[in-house]
Amino acid sequence: MGLLDIFAILFILTALFGYVNHRFIKLPRTIGLMSMSLVLAFIMIILRRCGLFDNEPIERMIGQIDFYKILIEGVLGFMLFAGALHVDINNLRDRKWSIGIFATVGVVLSTFIIGGAIFGLSKCFGWELNFIICLLFGALISPTDPIAVLAILKKVGAPKSIETKLAGESLFNDGVGVVVFIVLLGFLGKPPGFGEVTLLFVEEAFGGIMLGLVAGWIAFRLLKSIDHYQTEILITLALVTGMYSFAPAIHASGPIACVVAGLLIGNHGRKWAMSPETRDNLDKFWELVDEILNALLFVLIGLEVVVLQLNWQYVAAGLIAIIVVLTARFISIAGPIMVMKKWVQFSDNAIKILTWGGLRGGIAVALALSIPESEPKREMILTMTYVVVAFSIIVQGSTIKYLLKKPLKEKKVYS
Repeated sequence: MGLLDIFAILFILTALFGYVNHRFIKLPRTIGLMSMSLVLAFIMIILRRCGLFDNEPIERMIGQIDFYKILIEGVLGFMLFAGALHVDINNLRDRKWSIGIFATVGVVLSTFIIGGAIFGLSKCFGWELNFIICLLFGALISPTDPIAVLAILKKVGAPKSIETKLAGESLFNDGVGVVVFIVLLGFLGKPPGFGEVTLLFVEEAFGGIMLGLVAGWIAFRLLKSIDHYQTEILITLALVTGMYSFAPAIHASGPIACVVAGLLIGNHGRKWAMSPETRDNLDKFWELVDEILNALLFVLIGLEVVVLQLNWQYVAAGLIAIIVVLTARFISIAGPIMVMKKWVQFSDNAIKILTWGGLRGGIAVALALSIPESEPKREMILTMTYVVVAFSIIVQGSTIKYLLKKPLKEKKVYS
């Protein structure tokens, strides 16, 4: 089956699921699409086990799709840029300390809490997971997914302070999480030294920020010099593709570069370099790109279950991992908030909302798929990741609105 055939099937399924959801089910788009693709996947699995359906061609088709390359090395940059384009940098600046700490200290703390807990449970239940693979699971599942978070926040009407914290954290912590994951992945082979770890982190994070600023400034100057929205949209497309392609050559983080450039273009570019017509068309274009890629991504996440070796022990481990991940999220949020409360004021329900609203998504799945196939426990980690992601998007994503209905009191915005 050719690449065009694969994408044709994905687009047809996505359009069909999107129509059914919008016309009848009326769930938030992300939740509805993933739910229906999961239902379809499980129906195919049940029919196969009953001998009523041969889904080998479908498994082969999905197996041809390199999910890691499509997301991490492909569409992620577009989706992060589109998300950052609509984030108010002033609100982000007002809450820079909480966002910065959640996206760095919170991710590292959560990684070690989850890794340690899963390692301890492994000893109790006989899962035979070594400590490094447990930490790898902690690293890939700790960052909140910007794609899932931004998609849900658009629908639930979160208060501005909470929305800014969740959106800001999710836009930056995936870059930190990927770096932590890559470092830990090195321990499966030759362990890197402390100097290598530090250099990698500085190169990825600082390099990504600088690349985003420089490329974003060049694009800003080009946008300011003309008033032709078709060309200006092309400039933003060139900005994202160029940065994402160039970032690996200088060992910089492509995701961080796209977020920084998106913030620059979405704020200074929107104010000083665009006419009202350009702003309107640029917003509509990137919103459409974001919607289409989101829809395809979450349908694909659901369908990827078809190629899993559904071992019920692994599924049970995933259900236990849900509790571990939520507990680690609570600790990594509550701890910093308790410390920062001496200087800044948080909403009354901030800990509950930030804990429950920290959704996991495609990035976690992509990182799990990047674990070498030679790793004996790869399939178990992959299944656990799927269970946590499915729960996060479907259950947490559909119920966060009930937490947001409670009145929130916030005396200061500098948090």
